[in-house]
Amino acid sequence: MKQIAIIVTVAIICTVIGIGESKTFSECELAKLLHRTYGFDKNKVNNFVCLAQAESSLTTTKTHKNSNGSTDYGLFQINNKYWCSAAGYTSGNECKVSCADLLTNDITKAVNCANKVFARHGYSAWYGWKAKCASGVKDLSYCM
Repeated sequence: MKQIAIIVTVAIICTVIGIGESKTFSECELAKLLHRTYGFDKNKVNNFVCLAQAESSLTTTKTHKNSNGSTDYGLFQINNKYWCSAAGYTSGNECKVSCADLLTNDITKAVNCANKVFARHGYSAWYGWKAKCASGVKDLSYCM
């Protein structure tokens, strides 16, 4: 009985603080968050939501192993070769963030790092954006 109480307590704590949980946003939920919390204008919201949809299906814990051995992390699929730090990669980390920090439901570090990537390379830094968003994005102003 004591073991069950411990397991239940640990499960509750993990749920409350979000350990190991994945968040999948709706388009409107992410659009509203990017606009209201992070100050993105309409055009940037539309493009970043499309980018996140194309790259991670709007899921915070998504990872993708690339053919060059690097890995993309999180909602915006930030690469560990250049932008975040992960085991096995000592170079890069331009965002000064652990790749694990890009996999949480608090997307602040992911947004900040994606903004840094965007400032340097524009949307074309993301293959998903080039493939699915470059020809036009959905207007999500009704969400904001």
